[in-house]
Amino acid sequence: MSNFVSVARDNDVAIITIDNPPVNALSLHVREPLMQALVALRDDASVAVIVVACAGRTFVAGADITEFGKPVQQPELRAIIGTLETIAKPTVAAIHGTALGGGLELALGCHFRVADADARLGLPEVKLGLLPGGGGTVRLPRLVGAIKALRMIVSGALVGADEAHEAGLVDAVFESNVTTHAVNFAREIARKGGPFTPVRDRDDEIKKTELAAFDAEAADLARKARGLDAPIACAQAVRNTVTMSFEEALAAERALFMKLVAGDQSRAQRHLFFAEREAAKIPGKDLVRRRIARVGVIGAGTMGGGIAMAFANGGFPVTLLETSEEALQRGLGMIDKNYAVSVSRGSLTEDAKRQRLVQFKGSTDYSDLADCDLIIEAVFEDMAVKKEVFGKLDAVAKPGAILATNTSYLDIDEIAASISRPQDVLGLHFFSPANVMKLLEIVRADKTAPDALATVVDLARRIGKVAVVVGVCHGFVGNRMLAARGSESEALLLEGATPSQIDKAFTDFGWPMGPFQMGDLAGLDISWRNRKARGQTAVIADTLCEQGRFGQKTGRGYYLYENGSRMPVPDPQIDALIRGKAAEKGIASREISAEEIIERTLYPMVNEGAKILEEGIAARASDIDVIWVNGYGFPIGKGGPMFWAGLEGAPRIVERLEYWHQRTGKDVFKPARLLKRMAETGSWEAGARP
Repeated sequence: MSNFVSVARDNDVAIITIDNPPVNALSLHVREPLMQALVALRDDASVAVIVVACAGRTFVAGADITEFGKPVQQPELRAIIGTLETIAKPTVAAIHGTALGGGLELALGCHFRVADADARLGLPEVKLGLLPGGGGTVRLPRLVGAIKALRMIVSGALVGADEAHEAGLVDAVFESNVTTHAVNFAREIARKGGPFTPVRDRDDEIKKTELAAFDAEAADLARKARGLDAPIACAQAVRNTVTMSFEEALAAERALFMKLVAGDQSRAQRHLFFAEREAAKIPGKDLVRRRIARVGVIGAGTMGGGIAMAFANGGFPVTLLETSEEALQRGLGMIDKNYAVSVSRGSLTEDAKRQRLVQFKGSTDYSDLADCDLIIEAVFEDMAVKKEVFGKLDAVAKPGAILATNTSYLDIDEIAASISRPQDVLGLHFFSPANVMKLLEIVRADKTAPDALATVVDLARRIGKVAVVVGVCHGFVGNRMLAARGSESEALLLEGATPSQIDKAFTDFGWPMGPFQMGDLAGLDISWRNRKARGQTAVIADTLCEQGRFGQKTGRGYYLYENGSRMPVPDPQIDALIRGKAAEKGIASREISAEEIIERTLYPMVNEGAKILEEGIAARASDIDVIWVNGYGFPIGKGGPMFWAGLEGAPRIVERLEYWHQRTGKDVFKPARLLKRMAETGSWEAGARP
């Protein structure tokens, strides 16, 4: 047929094989010969059964999303599935690897589906700001029921082969050689005889749906959508399947899909999809990676323990070092407790917990790190302490071991220069809790060897992290921009805004929480200690800390947390404190709008991002977006701060920054040259690669 679709015969069984590496995406050059093959085999009287399979490591893992938003080229997926459903002879999808999105929709067009035991299936389009556009919302409920389909489609979660079999999504599961088994399965089905009912005509599961229960489930899922359109549209599409005819529901699905694909949210989410893949690309793909067999972590506190768990979860043996046996046992006990919580929630089995715990080797002796290939320090954020640790590592680490610091702010070039092997030093800035948070800022120091950098970029993927390579500066990318975002927080309070008003402006924008609630959650004493170390002050925040108001941990911060609750309650004492400090400074209170709050917090953040690009600290604007979405809670539906700047309008951002710069004289508002250029050209110019 073509290089991408072939047809083989096993007597009266025809096997269509799609071969479009790496993931067998349903690109136009696949759809054309696939349609031709289906039509030819449908009309071939010598063919009794048709099996649809894939070469390589996976079944069809989705549509070609580079085609989204472009004119539709025929044959489109819906037409192919429609053709499948006109075939009277039995059709069987042989699934291995993953059947995702359009791939699963293609399989739903077959009469039967069989799967390899390790296969995973799902409709994850919601993660791109979309819904399944090839009939997935209409056919899946006919096999697994409306509520099960609702949960799968709105979450975008994948299910394993056994769960899919139990739910009715697949008809049989085999341990290996799924295509061979599919041929035998198909031949037996044909022997038994038809008629064979396409999924579109199966209504039994739909008729069982209780709309009240469905609507309650949909409402619960909608509350978790946090302003995203796609989850709501997905729920509506599945509901349409219950209340409409097949053709009506299919047409409604298409209308919802077209609306989403043209919207800013889906554009933002598709931008992030490609941005994450771009971020992982660094020069030197042919470099030989260093072998990482054992990882050492220094510090068994919250961060160090989380980092150790991240590597143990990825299958790496970990040596965990502490300064005393007491601190070590406390850290290991917390790791055990964290795994126990996962077991109690059902996300981890007892056996898996045991397998992970045996990966840990505790020690208080630096010489026990001698067999480690990667050593990460997660000690107190102090340059002298960091240098002391690296001096000890220089003496005991094997040649070629990668030595990493988890510092959030400090100069890694200075740390590297303090030892004899600066080429082996880099930053691995994990985000807390490190075993949960996806982002990993990989900081390339001036002397970092290219093979060391390439090794940890690959390693990040192996432990499930989204890695972004950045350069050395105070705070790197994320925390440097965070400082710019928060630079006006106290000024806004002193001029008349309240903590809850500012936080509401943020949550209305789409953040999971505002800066003051986040500060209370993290602990106000942490930033207080950092300010004191740098000789900086913050009149309101410092006063709170002097009063012992550190946030949730003390039950009082910017908010009250009564009876151990994590729910913030506005505190009249804080309002009085703010007004008193404003009076001392002669600042009159005035009304401050949500618009002004955004202008004085998020606009400076974008401006700082432009400076970071100018300086070559980040390679791409999209890298900054990946950092902020995965590490700081920037709303995914807005695509990250630099993408959002395009939606907001760079000319407006520049104009308002100039206004606030003229009014306040503060450098944080002075528009960066690159931001001005973006306002003129409409695109970011990439900085030098870090």
